[in-house]
Amino acid sequence: MFCYIKRLKKIIVSTLGVLLFFTTQLFGIELNMYYPVAVGGSLTKIVDGMVDEFEKKNPDVKVNAIYAGNYNDARIKALAALKSGKPAQLSVMFSIDIYELIEQDAIVPFDDLVSTYEDKAWLYSFYPTLMQNGVTDGKVWGIPFQRSTIVMYYNKDMFRKAGLNPNKPPKDWDELVSYGKKIVDSTSSWGVMIPSTGYPYWMFGALTMQNDQVLMNGDGNKTYFDHPSVVGALQYWHDLGNKHKVMPSGTIEWGTLRKNFLEGKTAMMWHSTGNLTTVKKNAKFDFGVAMLPASKRRGTPTGGGNFYIFKNTSAAEKKASLRLIKFMTSPEQAAHWSKSTGYMGVSPASYQTSSLTNYVKTFPPALVARDQLKFATAELSTFQTGRVRKLLDDAIQSVLTGNNSPSSALKKAQMSADKLLKRYR
Repeated sequence: MFCYIKRLKKIIVSTLGVLLFFTTQLFGIELNMYYPVAVGGSLTKIVDGMVDEFEKKNPDVKVNAIYAGNYNDARIKALAALKSGKPAQLSVMFSIDIYELIEQDAIVPFDDLVSTYEDKAWLYSFYPTLMQNGVTDGKVWGIPFQRSTIVMYYNKDMFRKAGLNPNKPPKDWDELVSYGKKIVDSTSSWGVMIPSTGYPYWMFGALTMQNDQVLMNGDGNKTYFDHPSVVGALQYWHDLGNKHKVMPSGTIEWGTLRKNFLEGKTAMMWHSTGNLTTVKKNAKFDFGVAMLPASKRRGTPTGGGNFYIFKNTSAAEKKASLRLIKFMTSPEQAAHWSKSTGYMGVSPASYQTSSLTNYVKTFPPALVARDQLKFATAELSTFQTGRVRKLLDDAIQSVLTGNNSPSSALKKAQMSADKLLKRYR
């Protein structure tokens, strides 16, 4: 009886070993990837499709895409998993999370993972402006993927009704006001809406850049919130609703603005290019997409998410993560991503694919965000990013709601930001 049991144990152990071997052959490495779904559209289906395609070409890797809500949710969940001892291997998170992730020793630079000439060429194949939020201390920490600029969507039918040329959107701040007044006078709609909840600092970064002033330095340890050009930009934003009456006063919701535009409640909206495909599919009117209007110059911050690889993973997992990221950002996949979502192709090579070349010929608005890169700057990103960003968000909203003046609100925000960032200089 004892010998029988001993033989049975050997058979069980042997069987388990065979099963483990075949499981390893099928899925040698399993990757968990946190992914934010912050903007409308069927992003989960698109990402799932790209992951499925990767797995077909890489049968030794199993990828679990974990959809985590908005960008803040994705960061919180990914860092919570890290602290629990069960980290994901990679994630798409805000490009502006770079300093926090580095400070928490959560991620590795891609420079440490690439070795071949091909890998190094890939690492520097992206648009330089998109890389600004992914590079610090001479190393690449984030790879651009779900990236955008702010563009202006406008209702051409409303332009015609107001006697405006539908093919000539406002080119500067003065024209934005004059166009807005004509639309308000001739329709029952607002002239323009700029969202001021969700990501007010991002929209504000466009206005300040148009006024020829960035919000922070390149080392992430100093802000310029009280600069006269920054104050002037917030005064203009306030005046659109409270003085010129071309926009609702108070705050405008990020989450419902696209719906308001599609329902004809505003003739123009400033929003992410990530909405482009959804607007194209759902607009019941003739619409256009334009670069944002200028003050002293044109300007927009870049935005969106980068790929990051977490430090607390095995060497094999890091290599597999790099393979996945290279696949997702390849010219063909980046072109597919851009066509499917409205986000930018992240490299010049993606726009040279036959797929995207043919698409932009039939739908030129798909080029606006890319062409605007020449006027773009990095999105607000500093050490203590969350706290610094909230200081600016609160200042913006206090002004738009009439509870503070631009000068006073921004001076207070700058003083508080200085206290937070002083130790990083």
